[in-house]
Amino acid sequence: MLLGLISDTHGLLRPEALAALQGADRILHAGDVGAPEILTALEQIAPVTAVRGNIDTQPWSRTLPETDLIEAEGASIYLLHDLSRLDLKPETAGIAAVIYGHSHHPKIEEKNGVLYINPGSAGPRRFNLPVTAGKLKIKKGKLHAELIDLYLSK
Repeated sequence: MLLGLISDTHGLLRPEALAALQGADRILHAGDVGAPEILTALEQIAPVTAVRGNIDTQPWSRTLPETDLIEAEGASIYLLHDLSRLDLKPETAGIAAVIYGHSHHPKIEEKNGVLYINPGSAGPRRFNLPVTAGKLKIKKGKLHAELIDLYLSK
């Protein structure tokens, strides 16, 4: 199974992000969506699971949960926007990966046997941070994550 990972679009869905997510079996959006059209466009590629970020305050976003738990190929994936609001111990809860956004800093790290992935920001470029998305491949409970640089001097 291939999960496409995206966060912090802030109302901008770049063609490069759409291209990077092609082939995903499911897309996880870690919040700060910015506009409902973003989710509609992503749903043209694969089913979307999205959480609400701190900028998602318009009426349309009220249906988005603050967190979600996804089961994929025998792995539990926890999705939230701001890692500082993590309300459980993933290693105790049997969670294999935590997907988050908010900081715009792309990152993949493992702590206590749990994979933490921030796909970074795929929306408007902020400071000198890269514009990125990510992929998470899951096969028989094994996880492999990668980040994708989307910035093409735009």
